[in-house]
Amino acid sequence: MQLGIINNPDESQIAIYRAARVIYAETFPTTLPAAEAMASMIGNIMSKTHRDLTDVINDKNIFDSLNTDSPRNQYINADIKNNRALQMCVRVVMRMTNGALPDSCFGATRFHHADEMPDWATARGYIADVDGLLFYL
Repeated sequence: MQLGIINNPDESQIAIYRAARVIYAETFPTTLPAAEAMASMIGNIMSKTHRDLTDVINDKNIFDSLNTDSPRNQYINADIKNNRALQMCVRVVMRMTNGALPDSCFGATRFHHADEMPDWATARGYIADVDGLLFYL
């Protein structure tokens, strides 16, 4: 029997799929405008803070769905097979990482769901409302 070395997959592809899963979980039920706005916000954070994609999408302070006690956490590990919304999120993240996604959240770097009101948002005005997601500078 011949054994071979299994190389790890491209780290950038792992980050794209992880970002797509976070976007899917945060925007569920997912729409294209919401996915694009969330990906835009991730891109804005990356450009303003010089953090890489992996660092941003693993930040539990930004994305509540990463916390195991969040009701949205159940969507993080959704099966991509036959899941058109999650596949759409992958395509949106790929557009964002290739620089082909316009900023549909107007420079925002923070967000929350419309049915929530975090303490940090009370003194700010939101700049975009996209399918129940409120975006802030």
